[in-house]
Amino acid sequence: MTEAKLPPGAVVAVVVTRHRTQLLAESLKMLATQTRVPDHLIVVDNGPDEPAHSVVESCPVPSTYLLSRRNLGGAGGFALGMLHALALGADWVWLADDDGRPADEHVLATLLEEATDRGLAEVSPVVVDIDEPGNLAFPMRRGLTWKRTVEELTAPDESGGAPVDYLPGIASLFNGALFAASTLDVIGVPDYRLFFRGDEVEVHRRLVRSGLPFGTSLRVAYAHPNGSAEFRPMLGGRFHAQDPEDAGKRYYTYRNRGYLLSQPGMRKIGMLEVLRFGLYFIAVKKDVRGFAEWLKLVRKGQREHFFRK
Repeated sequence: MTEAKLPPGAVVAVVVTRHRTQLLAESLKMLATQTRVPDHLIVVDNGPDEPAHSVVESCPVPSTYLLSRRNLGGAGGFALGMLHALALGADWVWLADDDGRPADEHVLATLLEEATDRGLAEVSPVVVDIDEPGNLAFPMRRGLTWKRTVEELTAPDESGGAPVDYLPGIASLFNGALFAASTLDVIGVPDYRLFFRGDEVEVHRRLVRSGLPFGTSLRVAYAHPNGSAEFRPMLGGRFHAQDPEDAGKRYYTYRNRGYLLSQPGMRKIGMLEVLRFGLYFIAVKKDVRGFAEWLKLVRKGQREHFFRK
């Protein structure tokens, strides 16, 4: 079937899902009630044994449902959806996972306004805890301090002045992020080899190196389940180490981190990572075997041994 031609300035929303139809339904409901409704929706479904086709069909936004017989992970799912959006003629691509949703109906309109007014290649909303919106879903580092609440992010700096409403050069890229199509021409789409974990960081690395202007608008929020439990504080909270409980998540997190640290723009922090995780596993967790596992997985990533677990 031939899909309708998109209008000038078209926004295509891309959502990746797998086995979470109820969460997907809630996400699409908020997407469809935006004051500036996306012109098209693409849902990439990585779960053919529990397909979400009926949920997508019930969404009033014109849509394309892409069912993958192979689990492409978040990286491959977003890559497929983003390329399809570009092929349809999107001028803007709005990314979302299935377990999060816009915090209110003004998110997309505000992001478009921010991108236009500030001349941005990409703009993200602040990602807040879906259960406690005053808290961040993930801790965010600004300078040498970690911020855990929206209030801490918006507070004026030491020089005083008005509350902060925009953070340049900082963005969460797969949770409500809005990309200009021309930006994707420069930075590309996520690396399928990473599968999941670290794919967002890798795209962020490319965005930084491109020199294109991007940032986070604190005027709007994207609600997401709290993920801060993985980030273990050290030295009174001045440092953190990511330590997922799930073995599969640990595998992809550490392996992909090894690859990332070997890439241009991130190599300088490689030795710091060894010291930081050595401190965490040996001094804090007292788990020498865990540190050995971390080193092994990091080396896999450095060698580009992208075998799936």
